[in-house]
Amino acid sequence: MLKKLMGVTAALALSIGLTACGNEEASGNETVGDSVDYKIVGIDPGSGIMDITINKILPEYGLEDNWDVVSGSGAAMTAALKKAITKEEPIIVTGWIPHWKFSEFDLKMLEDPKGLYGGKEDINTIVRQGLDEDLPGVYSFFDQFEWGPDELQDVMVKIENGTDEQEAAKEWAAENKDMVDAWTKGVESGNGEEVKLTYVSWSDVIASSNVVKYVLENELNYSVNLIQVDAGAMWAGVADGSADAMVGAWLPTTHDKYYTKFEGDFVDLGPNLTGTQNGLVVPAYMDIDSIEDLKDAE
Repeated sequence: MLKKLMGVTAALALSIGLTACGNEEASGNETVGDSVDYKIVGIDPGSGIMDITINKILPEYGLEDNWDVVSGSGAAMTAALKKAITKEEPIIVTGWIPHWKFSEFDLKMLEDPKGLYGGKEDINTIVRQGLDEDLPGVYSFFDQFEWGPDELQDVMVKIENGTDEQEAAKEWAAENKDMVDAWTKGVESGNGEEVKLTYVSWSDVIASSNVVKYVLENELNYSVNLIQVDAGAMWAGVADGSADAMVGAWLPTTHDKYYTKFEGDFVDLGPNLTGTQNGLVVPAYMDIDSIEDLKDAE
């Protein structure tokens, strides 16, 4: 009887071992799509990066039959990313540089061999027509406003870590006085005149708009009214003159349709930041490097 029980136990153990091996093998054969349920976590449905991802990336890379891009917001995207990284789980999100997430997490942007995301982009300053005559000091300030991805990300990280937006701008300005002085050099101060600045709820644009607000108010004596809107309204406000300026125009790809739609109704002061990049982003621990890796083997 004892020998019989021992035999049953051994057989059961062998069965469990084989089952475990089978599971490991299945897990080893799991595709990238399987691991993330064929979902890419996106942001605002009207944004340029969403349009490119849905209408160019998926069809051109042969992903349109299986993959979905989940729309939401920048905050929802970063929350999902943070949750996945905490659990060391796979995730794919739409992403861009500069963004605080690249300072906080070990991430990589997937290669885009077809160049559909357009490579490097700039962030331009767009002002309304007539601003140079109505508020020449404000116009001069915006014309001189420029910085780099590292500086912008410093402000973004402060805000993400819980610092009030204007306090983060104040801290950054104190730490980068030479740059602030270059922006305000020779600029005519105001007398409390209102400046209307439109912006979208993207972490980079929130940071840059708050820095501009702080400097205009505390260095140049203007009163800045920050107006949060969606991307289309951000452009429309400057184009129809109801807003004075914006510093979050991603060009030439992300905001191309708005630039084309309103061209001739605004003044483009050129880049205030160069070296941005759009794409698909994954945690560094994921064993993929290219968008082409998302396609299942034939």
